[in-house]
Amino acid sequence: MFSRILIANRGEIALRIIRACKELGVETVVVYSEADRDAAYLHLADRAICIGKASPSDSYLNIPRIISAAEVANVEAIHPGYGFLAENPHFAEICRQCKIEFIGPTVEAMQLLGDKVAARNVAKKAGVTTVPGSAEPLSNEDEAIQLAAKIGYPVMIKAAAGGGGRGMRVTHNEANLRSNFKSAQAEAEAAFKDGRLYLEKFIEQPRHVEVQVLADRFGNIIHLWERDCTLQRRHQKLVEETPSPAIDEKTRDPMCKAAVKLAKAARYTSAGTFEFLVDKRKHFYFIEANTRIQVEHPVTEMVTGIDLIKWQIRIAAGEELSIRQRDVRQNGAAMECRINAENAAKGFVPCPGKIEFFVTPGGFGVRLDTHAYAGYTISPYYDSLVGKLIVHGENREEVIKTMRRALQEFRIGPIHTTIPFHLDILEHRDFVRGKIDTGFVDRL
Repeated sequence: MFSRILIANRGEIALRIIRACKELGVETVVVYSEADRDAAYLHLADRAICIGKASPSDSYLNIPRIISAAEVANVEAIHPGYGFLAENPHFAEICRQCKIEFIGPTVEAMQLLGDKVAARNVAKKAGVTTVPGSAEPLSNEDEAIQLAAKIGYPVMIKAAAGGGGRGMRVTHNEANLRSNFKSAQAEAEAAFKDGRLYLEKFIEQPRHVEVQVLADRFGNIIHLWERDCTLQRRHQKLVEETPSPAIDEKTRDPMCKAAVKLAKAARYTSAGTFEFLVDKRKHFYFIEANTRIQVEHPVTEMVTGIDLIKWQIRIAAGEELSIRQRDVRQNGAAMECRINAENAAKGFVPCPGKIEFFVTPGGFGVRLDTHAYAGYTISPYYDSLVGKLIVHGENREEVIKTMRRALQEFRIGPIHTTIPFHLDILEHRDFVRGKIDTGFVDRL
């Protein structure tokens, strides 16, 4: 096991990693920007090092400063959390060159699965169904138009690198495709320094379901069942739950096994997520892999009792998985609501500012992952996530009732948050019945 780890992230995920390290007996060094100088979790780490100004490019995305902090603090490994540099193979390669363990997959696996076109090809070779689309990145818009005519509209333009909805456009005809191609290319170039695009058939009114895996360096790979992430806005997830209310065992079992196949084909190690679209006939299609811990990982932890962050660290330290597939049970149901500093009534506009009161929920089956507190200021420089409210119960009906109660207890002000939005969603008949798709929120 490592003796000291640097955490190259901020907010609730930094705190989550600090807690896991403390329980493993590992010292922690956390980096922070000037904007995060007052973050309470800094005092829980064994050491905190300021690496720059508020701008991510001057701090959390500044590789030389993070590596310098790691060398000064004499750490053995770096945990990247999610976002920022978590899926950056260049950063992972620099860690390797500096003899610092990157807590995540190998550079090669990250490069392979981080390129969505290459990941699709891995899936095809592994016998996993993908959405019809490009075998290679598109050279130009004329090539995109020819392919769209072949597979049929509507189609989805997607960035070959990255995720989070950037560089993604749904198009319904040739004129629409031409106008969207250049804007998607520019957005992908700005976000990922990689303007390559590919095309997929657009699956109408799908469910978005992902499978969590753990894989060690000894060839052991297990899945930890699925999470349903269908409730999202502009490809940003809002609510996640397990088990998915939209699939049955005839779909669940082969989908989870497909994720294990993909991990094996990519020689994947660490925690990772394989994402699928499920159509109305319950046919599933692989769309992409996330080579990092997911924001919604607590949903899986609540139903399996398995600490994913600890296992990420153990695997990176060279330990063998002591859990076998037969040991992984899906006990009850769980749901996560992302509480963001946004005004949903005004198009989810960000609402940074100082939190003057912060009353947290509790009770049986309730978990809150947050770095915020009364007196804390939500910065305009970073993601607007205030915290993640997670509940666990015997079944989905119980979980929805507990989540409603917990949201009603949760008081944050005077800034706007998405709590009222979540309460409305939990009362909506279609959500309660599990009859939604990825366009549900946008239609509302």
